[in-house]
Amino acid sequence: MNEENPVPEEVLRLAEAMVFAAAAPVSLRALGQILPENIEAETVVAMLTARYAGRGVELVAVAEGVQFRTAPDLAPRLKNVVEVPRRLPRAAMETLAIIAYHQPVTRTEIEEIRGASLAQTTLDALLEGGLIAPRGHKETPGRPTLWGTTAGFLAQFGLTDLASLPRREDLLVEPPGPRGDDGPA
Repeated sequence: MNEENPVPEEVLRLAEAMVFAAAAPVSLRALGQILPENIEAETVVAMLTARYAGRGVELVAVAEGVQFRTAPDLAPRLKNVVEVPRRLPRAAMETLAIIAYHQPVTRTEIEEIRGASLAQTTLDALLEGGLIAPRGHKETPGRPTLWGTTAGFLAQFGLTDLASLPRREDLLVEPPGPRGDDGPA
């Protein structure tokens, strides 16, 4: 440890091993629990992030924690080599987007927004995938379950928090004009 490197190499190695071995993102609080009292988790994360910048794996902030991820520019080259989790069906992706942008939301509200009924299997798949979780019950007759996204959702989509979601306005696409009409010239 010196002025140039305020964290001993052994401490960096320990933090690196913890993040590498964890199946889920590691919170700064959890990381801080293994560090000596005089060393801040934020300092260790900054040093490891700098150390891994431009490498095959990078330390990235996701879901209120940090996690090693494949460098984005290498992902296409690994597509046929590494098993990627199954893609969600369109109905599940639509449902997940509605939950993400409108949470907490009930099943009936999801159906109203989608304009289509929602199969229980769709909710079950999202629940089993760790992407959504119950967030209580709405204070209306029948007390329907309120659904919200999880830290697993944030990690799966590389988000640090819900504020990192693209703005809905940026996702809306203008419908094309009549055939042959590309709009104003």
